[in-house]
Amino acid sequence: MSMEQLYAERLNRYVTAMRNEKPDRIPVRPFAAEFTAKYAGYTCQEVTHDFQKAFDALCKCAADFEWDATVPNMVYVWTGLTQAIGLNYYGIPGIHVPPDTGFQYREPPEDKAHMRPDEYDALIEDPTGFLYNVWLPRVVDDVSPMDGKPSYRNNLSFVRGGMAMLAYFMSFPAQIERMRTECGTASAIAGIFKAPFDIIADKLRGYLGLTMDMFERPDKVLAACEALMPHLYHVAKTTADPDKNVPIGFWMHRGCVPFVTADQFESHYWPTLKPIIQQLWKDGHQTLFYAEGNWDYHLDRFAELPDRSIVYHVDQGDIFKAHEKLGHKFCLSGGIPNVLLGYKKPADVREHCRKVIEGVAKDGGYVMDASAIMQNDTRPENVRAMVEAAHEFGVYSSSASTGPIKKPCDGAVIPETSPYGMTGRPAPRIKPGVCLPWEEKVKELPDVTGDADLVRSVWEANDSLAYTYIWQCLLSF
Repeated sequence: MSMEQLYAERLNRYVTAMRNEKPDRIPVRPFAAEFTAKYAGYTCQEVTHDFQKAFDALCKCAADFEWDATVPNMVYVWTGLTQAIGLNYYGIPGIHVPPDTGFQYREPPEDKAHMRPDEYDALIEDPTGFLYNVWLPRVVDDVSPMDGKPSYRNNLSFVRGGMAMLAYFMSFPAQIERMRTECGTASAIAGIFKAPFDIIADKLRGYLGLTMDMFERPDKVLAACEALMPHLYHVAKTTADPDKNVPIGFWMHRGCVPFVTADQFESHYWPTLKPIIQQLWKDGHQTLFYAEGNWDYHLDRFAELPDRSIVYHVDQGDIFKAHEKLGHKFCLSGGIPNVLLGYKKPADVREHCRKVIEGVAKDGGYVMDASAIMQNDTRPENVRAMVEAAHEFGVYSSSASTGPIKKPCDGAVIPETSPYGMTGRPAPRIKPGVCLPWEEKVKELPDVTGDADLVRSVWEANDSLAYTYIWQCLLSF
């Protein structure tokens, strides 16, 4: 079989399972991060600080373990880029933490949060402006505050950071093609999304600050979540798979019980998340709910989403309970505990995989993966046992399909009336994708005697790159 035929079979297998249907067998899609370094003979520092080594390590693993799909680089935070920008909230392997430890996110103390409790109105008024004017000078030591004097290092942060981000992002198409032609492995996700509530908890107020705000100023928190919604939707949609085969990655963090109360989930987290997922589905995109931690309390709410609109990944939750609540609507993935892959024997892994397959995958709609991102405590022999279990116990038919791939929305009924998705929501003052609107820029120009539409289109295309820079700093790095 040619590598292209192998790739076609694996992509079809993976996509069919995500459509909650039966492929020829259960696909294997590990989200493998520092594990790839260990297996390929690199340190965590090497794959975190040199993304080409991370690419190499990933391809070695994909080929050796015969993975159907995976992320082109699960060690996604390239610390060379965070250093180029000067982001101060990362512990970099080999600098701030030992070289064989994964990178660390360093949350500031509550009294030094990256957003102060009295700054909600500024965030609500113009989220992009707030990120540039207030947030960035606090998370980048070299960036001058708005009332400060710009410096050489201030200017370098933007130029060096912007060029590094461009170089990094432009390297992914070649890596995805390499996975296809060298390994026959599909790229597992495309795009990035986080919930508005999680953004405030992760990057702005911090968890402790947000917890206090939910008691002292809950209306401001809700208004801020609503202001973030169109921007987070825009980033998700514009970075999604244009072929609509693989889902948008959604990393779920601090919006579940017991991080928040059940009432707070109902009043803030869910009403500002659900419409975005609905709209992405209306656009033809599935979303991967990577439910880090235990989200079992909220399974009934997730079941409100349209059939096939999400793939639900189980980390510390009960995969059998998730199957009971969601299996009739959505594909599930995960449920193979990392402690099992790191500290038990291959026979233990094999037996657990068999139980999961028999309990949740008899009718299809399951993707084999570890419960959480695989780091360097994962044992290679246990990864191999997981793959072999899927190949042995997860067979549905003897032949794989390479025919046309079913789009996620095929046959789905999408409501056209409000309220559904983002329809009917008030438009922000400055629309997503824009930093300085053309309507303001054109006032600074002399009369345009030539093609005004040409001038406008080029301005807006370049302005959108500045928008991408700040929102990717917030979401990805």
